[in-house]
Amino acid sequence: MSFFSVLLALLLEQLKPLPHGNPVHEGLTAWMRWTARNFDAGKSHHAGIVWAITVLVPALLIFGIHLLIAQFSVLLALVWSVAVLYLTLGFRQFSHYFTDIRDALDRGDETSARRLLTEWRHLDASELPRTELLRHVIEHSLLAAHRHVFGVFFCFVVFSTIGLGPAGAVFYRMAEFASRYWGFKNQTIGEPSNERLMALSQRMFSLIDHLPARLTAFGFAVVGNFEESVNGWRRDAGLWKHPNEGIILAAAAGAVGVRLGGNAAPGVTPDRSKTFASGTLGDEVESAGSTPGDAPTQDHLRSIVGLVWRSMVLWMLLLALLSLANLIG
Repeated sequence: MSFFSVLLALLLEQLKPLPHGNPVHEGLTAWMRWTARNFDAGKSHHAGIVWAITVLVPALLIFGIHLLIAQFSVLLALVWSVAVLYLTLGFRQFSHYFTDIRDALDRGDETSARRLLTEWRHLDASELPRTELLRHVIEHSLLAAHRHVFGVFFCFVVFSTIGLGPAGAVFYRMAEFASRYWGFKNQTIGEPSNERLMALSQRMFSLIDHLPARLTAFGFAVVGNFEESVNGWRRDAGLWKHPNEGIILAAAAGAVGVRLGGNAAPGVTPDRSKTFASGTLGDEVESAGSTPGDAPTQDHLRSIVGLVWRSMVLWMLLLALLSLANLIG
């Protein structure tokens, strides 16, 4: 049933994507504000309470509804799983920015491309040269594909396998959203935030995302240049401050032969103090601290799209085979 749930959710999302600024996103934001306002009094132990309520309560609620529905009808349980996945998993939740930026670059309108990147990632892209602009689009798109598609997919499959239905998809999405929301609220909106809560939410998501990030990187290696991807994974992942991000980006860079990372601000989350302990870097200043490969071009945008879709097909085929084996067994 997991295979059909994911397949139907992806098809539905392609036909009728959630609009930007949809009620679900607004509801999640309101939920985050409510839990912080009512359960966070600034003490150290309150961070754990707020995180648990924010993330676990929705996941448990989804599981409870699934359990209740499954007692009456397997078909209704499938519909419920599809509905939950439609709201938590999908390319179209972020791809409109990628598509609009790519179209602007195709027209030669770099000003619009920079404006769209700024709107998407809330960073100052006004002074980025074209190569750096492309690099940022590639990096952010890869991470968005992981967080909106692959991470949700893996958690859904694992939780569904042990009988928890679509709770895994909600658990991953809530943990990921919480890790972004508290940091965004504190740094961008300027509202005061419990620093312990911000640090805890990011640390918990890092733990939750440990296995999904590596599975995503492995998928990129299988459907891309396997040898270069694995070499990049082992050698270049430390370029980024957050290990999970570094593994995904380094593997993808090797898979398509593009140069990612670098010292030009603003980066995804680069640790400026780190450099390569091994590997051959170019003589250009821009390449210092970057993965080996060609400078990003618009052709690499198409290569990244192909890499992500091939990886999704790979995991869907594996899920289909596992589902078939389970039925036969």
